[in-house]
Amino acid sequence: MTTTYHFQTVKHLVHGTGSLDLLPEKLALLDRPVARLALITQPVMEENGTIARVVAALAARDVEVRVVRGVEPEPTIENIETVFREQIAPFAPQAVLSIGGGSVLDAAKLFAVRLTNDAPLRDWLGIDRIAHPGVPMILVPTTAGTGSEVTPNAIVTLPDEALKVGIVSRHLLPQLVILDAALTFDLPQPITAATGVDAFVHALESYISTKANPVSDMFALESMRLIGANIVTAYRDGHDAPAREAMMLGSMYGGLALTAAGTAAVHALAYPLGGMFHITHGVANAMLLPHVMAFNASAIAGRLATVARTLGIADAATGEQAATQALIARLAEWTEVLRIPQDLRRYGVSEADVPALAVAASKVTRLMANNPKPMSLADIEAVYQRLLP
Repeated sequence: MTTTYHFQTVKHLVHGTGSLDLLPEKLALLDRPVARLALITQPVMEENGTIARVVAALAARDVEVRVVRGVEPEPTIENIETVFREQIAPFAPQAVLSIGGGSVLDAAKLFAVRLTNDAPLRDWLGIDRIAHPGVPMILVPTTAGTGSEVTPNAIVTLPDEALKVGIVSRHLLPQLVILDAALTFDLPQPITAATGVDAFVHALESYISTKANPVSDMFALESMRLIGANIVTAYRDGHDAPAREAMMLGSMYGGLALTAAGTAAVHALAYPLGGMFHITHGVANAMLLPHVMAFNASAIAGRLATVARTLGIADAATGEQAATQALIARLAEWTEVLRIPQDLRRYGVSEADVPALAVAASKVTRLMANNPKPMSLADIEAVYQRLLP
């Protein structure tokens, strides 16, 4: 555990079912008046009437809204630059609002800083390479998954390298976040499963990270407690309001945990699966989770035992090894109950692809450095092979 640490997060956070209705009045929390706003969203949010409702409510407050479309799932740098050039820049919004999943939230962060920074996005890959703050951002997640609304990270795809890469900067933190669990009530089961396990991965990897600290531990353990107790219920009954509320909070806490400590090998191995085979981020993380934790177990049995006790699948009398195995078994059980795929072949991956995947994962050094147990190329290949039964 690190002994010196720094933590920073969003300025304002509003939570509660139905809280999206408070958006017009909450604009007063921003550090400047807003009369022109870009809204980045996804088709489903327009189809279900949410966007029309928001636009009408803002218009009643004399706020002009331009709905921005065309952000791809798992967006590439080129896609973000194109949408910015064709839709954002000509409108010159005074603030950016995003209502959607992790991809559009991340894109909105980049649009906000692109308005005040001339450098192309490729110059920002890595940590702290954005020179100036962007226009104010308001982020409203519609999945309980990425935690992007409270992190300083944005993930982009580099097709030429078949890899997903992070842009990390304090300037990517929004001024206002609204957590409205009602927006998740009608999520399809596969999305509930993949995003929910993804949120758990954020918390668990932050808890075992080499950069773990008291701040990250607090958020990580509460995240895992909430998600562990509610993910199956939320999956089986999408309108179970208490479960959906808990998942939304758990996802947000997971985002705060990774902000403080960072993720590790699960994410590093997931990035090439997204870049090379277009496996969505949440699904890739969920597939890899049990296998990477089984690899790490010998180095962090004490921490994994604590997680097992937090989930209520072990108690103080349970030995460290038994508790660790109980946790790994629970993670594997979730892949069955939540129907998380455990075969990469369905996405076109074969044994011949494993060496290239392993090399690509090993190059994600920002995250591999956080893993509590070093992974050789052979170790990485062995994990991918587990998913080629």
